[in-house]
Amino acid sequence: MLSPTIPNTVREFCEINQPYHAVDEQSFVDAMRDLTRWHQQHCDWYANYLQQNKVDVDQLQSVDALIHTLPPVHANFFKHHEVKSITDEQVALHLTSSGTTGQKSQVFFDEFTIFHARRMVNDTLHARGLGSEVPANYLVNAFEPYSGFKVGTSNTNQYLMSFAPVAEAFWTLRLVGADKHEYDAFGTISALDRFKNSEHPTRIIGFPAFLHFTLERMAALGLDPIQLPENSWVVFGGGWKGHADKAISREQLLANIEYWLGIPKTHVIETFGSVEHSIPYVGCSEQHLHVPVWSKVVIRDVRTLRPVADGETGFLSFISPYITSTPAHSVVMGDLAVLHPAGSCSCGNPTAWFEVKGRAGTSSNKSCAAAAAEVLSNA
Repeated sequence: MLSPTIPNTVREFCEINQPYHAVDEQSFVDAMRDLTRWHQQHCDWYANYLQQNKVDVDQLQSVDALIHTLPPVHANFFKHHEVKSITDEQVALHLTSSGTTGQKSQVFFDEFTIFHARRMVNDTLHARGLGSEVPANYLVNAFEPYSGFKVGTSNTNQYLMSFAPVAEAFWTLRLVGADKHEYDAFGTISALDRFKNSEHPTRIIGFPAFLHFTLERMAALGLDPIQLPENSWVVFGGGWKGHADKAISREQLLANIEYWLGIPKTHVIETFGSVEHSIPYVGCSEQHLHVPVWSKVVIRDVRTLRPVADGETGFLSFISPYITSTPAHSVVMGDLAVLHPAGSCSCGNPTAWFEVKGRAGTSSNKSCAAAAAEVLSNA
């Protein structure tokens, strides 16, 4: 049951179901201000954080104040601290951000947060045309799940499989026992060969690196290109982080997908999201990650964390009042990105969009993609 103490401004804002239609900015400001007060009242750590930064919540009266005055929390903070604004009894879902190695973000969700986060994903992907009642065969480039497996990307991929009924699913990172996964290259190619003759379309979801290496393996084996059924899709989630040195350009990857699998670039969807920030950013037909109405994207200077102008590179930062379970409503990521203004995309989507340039610095901390890359390197 949803908590009755969640501010009405937050509830009403999160109920908006048109991801790219203009909304009253004051409703965003009011929801953010009231949610900031919510976290201040329900999380001692966040109350101290606001006090240390001399933040008067009542003064958060504009988007500009939210951007410049409200201090973001770095996503890495959640790799070392378990911080909640809810009780243990209110935790409906607990996810981590990385695989079997490295520091893991521990993010907790209450019913309100996970319900609206999933509904927002549903709204954006339906707006992109992904929803279908026709069954599909799924090639899932991610860790095969098992009981107790809490990695966020696995949870996301299972959710993506709800947009069309599952005819058959093949996970490319196969569970081989003792919580260990191995990349099954030949099983993956066999699944694609099987899917090409199916009456059902194919949906390929998960890490782009694994699809790239599968296509490379097909070429190395001297196989012929295949033509997957009409209305097949590719939906990318996660990144190249552990194999950045082997990453190819988006344009080349799109060309390879069309050549080897017969899927046009208009049916390839890039997505961006994280356990620490679950608002969905979905690529359009031009492969641009558009900002839905539920959030604001800010690019911050890598030294000062002050906002930079559109077109300049800096840390990717998000502001959104969707999360009541933990104070991650203003968060800065380790990704470098560039923001482009509203109305600048030729696809017709009126909202601003951003492009991710890479990950800042080096660290022993491993993301889901980095952990998956280790499996691939040992294949």
